[in-house]
Amino acid sequence: MNSSSYASALLAAQDAAGTQHLPTGTLYVVATPIGNLADITLRALHVLRFADVLACEDTRHTQSLLRAYGIEKSGASLMAVHQHNEQEAAQQVIARLREGLRVAYVSDAGTPAVSDPGARLVAAVRAAGLPVMPLPGASSVTAALSAAGAVDESGGFVFAGFLPAKTSERAQAVQSLAGEPRAVVLLEAPHRITALADALLVLGDRALTVAREISKQFEQIVTLPAAQFADWLAADAQRSRGEFVLVLHPAPRAAQDNALDPSALRTLDLLLAELPLKTAVKLAADITGTPRNALYEKALERKQQE
Repeated sequence: MNSSSYASALLAAQDAAGTQHLPTGTLYVVATPIGNLADITLRALHVLRFADVLACEDTRHTQSLLRAYGIEKSGASLMAVHQHNEQEAAQQVIARLREGLRVAYVSDAGTPAVSDPGARLVAAVRAAGLPVMPLPGASSVTAALSAAGAVDESGGFVFAGFLPAKTSERAQAVQSLAGEPRAVVLLEAPHRITALADALLVLGDRALTVAREISKQFEQIVTLPAAQFADWLAADAQRSRGEFVLVLHPAPRAAQDNALDPSALRTLDLLLAELPLKTAVKLAADITGTPRNALYEKALERKQQE
């Protein structure tokens, strides 16, 4: 799409958000599209247009994004804040906020500070006693969850993000998820997706939703047993391309119970005999390395049987 496609969107943004108060000396954390440029909010367009400074993960990427929407910003109004300079650049942002300027922060795609740069910046700004205002929008995490059907009102989910790159550490991380009673969201890049698929083989029939290239032309979302993921990737070279969000569905009750080592259960029982439930669970998890949620479920069962 070219900028003329968004002329009416800019007018709508002005109408919808133009009367809203934009406090000075504030850091605006702005979510941007993860693929489809139409997934931008009117409020985001308004803030990007009127911010005094745009802090960006990649200034070139952001400049291209702005031009697509017909927003013109001088190079001097953009500053780079990425994973390699975030701590130092945060001080520059703070200095501009103290001057009373409005600073908007955007990562390359999606919501900043969630497996993207931005968390250190936000923490530094808050530590300096300055306000931070989030502008919600596109998120690959919530998009994948909404298509997976893995979370209901009685459960929840765990955001694990990128697992370790080293084979042994990745395998250990996957094993720790085996008995997780909640859905787990994982992120992975195309050059490591095959290695992750191999690591997930041990989860057998555990349901896995694979979301690839969310909101883009070749978006693909499938749900299959974790043990079949590697074969699914190998069946078509195109399937290994693009950015991935994986939703590991909650483990069945039997799998949760099997994941508990007998020694972990004995440790839990000994602690429950002397301590309140939550304290016993926390200590048992710390001592044995067993997932706290699995121990908590088992502790509740123990109490109900008394």
